[in-house]
Amino acid sequence: MENFIYANPVKIIFGKDTIKEIVNEIPKGSKVLMTYGGGSIKNNGVYDQAVKALSTYEWYEFSGIEPNPHYETCMKAVALIKEKGIDFILSVGGGSVLDATKFIAAAVCFEGGDPWQILSKRSEVKKALPFGDIITLPATGSEMNAGAVITRAETQEKLAFGSPYTYPKFSVLDPTVTYSLPPRQIGNGVVDAFVHVMEQYLTYSESNALLQDHMAEAIVKTLVIEGPKALITPTDYDVRANLMWASTWALNGWISQGVPEDWATHMIGHEITAFYGLDHAQTLAIVLPGVMTVLKEQKGKKIIRLGKEVFGTDDIDDTIKAVEGFFEKMGVKTHLSDYGLDDEVIAKVSDRLAKRGWKLGECGNITADTVKDILTIRK
Repeated sequence: MENFIYANPVKIIFGKDTIKEIVNEIPKGSKVLMTYGGGSIKNNGVYDQAVKALSTYEWYEFSGIEPNPHYETCMKAVALIKEKGIDFILSVGGGSVLDATKFIAAAVCFEGGDPWQILSKRSEVKKALPFGDIITLPATGSEMNAGAVITRAETQEKLAFGSPYTYPKFSVLDPTVTYSLPPRQIGNGVVDAFVHVMEQYLTYSESNALLQDHMAEAIVKTLVIEGPKALITPTDYDVRANLMWASTWALNGWISQGVPEDWATHMIGHEITAFYGLDHAQTLAIVLPGVMTVLKEQKGKKIIRLGKEVFGTDDIDDTIKAVEGFFEKMGVKTHLSDYGLDDEVIAKVSDRLAKRGWKLGECGNITADTVKDILTIRK
């Protein structure tokens, strides 16, 4: 196991009827900006609960944050914050709204020029507005980490950043607010969480971090067991609670301590989304089986372990098929052709990675040519 330092400051407020608790977490006298997406929170009662909880504050709202949040939209929120003198942000929605909120919180305090440099040049975030969140879609784990991914529509780029200053002060996780999610979002959320675990678990196996491996397997087993149930009985509280908590633990930093991490599937997937607008989880479902296949020698021991512990097989190819089958069972297709994509995407993604000079994966050995191989077998 490698050396590590771990701290996570996020306060989790979990369970039924907990949205009202935000009144105890947002400092009295704050000017609050509520950020949200397309308005689904007004149909499932979450908006009304948030408004009631904010009744003693001066507050404003900013809507229209996209499923892949746009830099251009975020900067409109930055302008509103400066105009109104906002000093606390409340994100209400899924991980995309929260990712946008993290960037907004950092951008409004950024003094180094264009805030896009936080993403494009990895410019240091030295401070950020405080923010909390109410999560309505379990998937990204953004509620208990400091990372975010933002898309710049103008240049078709999707880039990530993170900072110690962009952890939420609190996160409210009420499983009942997920009951109304459509099947597509349920499936996407489960696939996203599954692949988050794989990026931290499915690497070369010399780290010997037994506890982290067992924790990762426990998260994945929970997703595999409960995910399909959520499609059949979407209002089963225990199923939704287990999925919500598993999604949080898939990316709260715990299982990544002391172990190598991959993230190639995400980096490749981000480019597909940036060029073609596919859902984030759809790109992951396409790419991960390809990464497992092309890198099966490097990742073989862990693939076999995944098969034994989660899918009941000790065969590498059968494990890859089981992963692909699970994604399909969750309603998320796993080939480029399923989304009407062809050889063009292979060329565009690999060419962009080549121009950036990126070498991906836990060993830094996934080149642009490797990406071609990965996507070619996923046609």
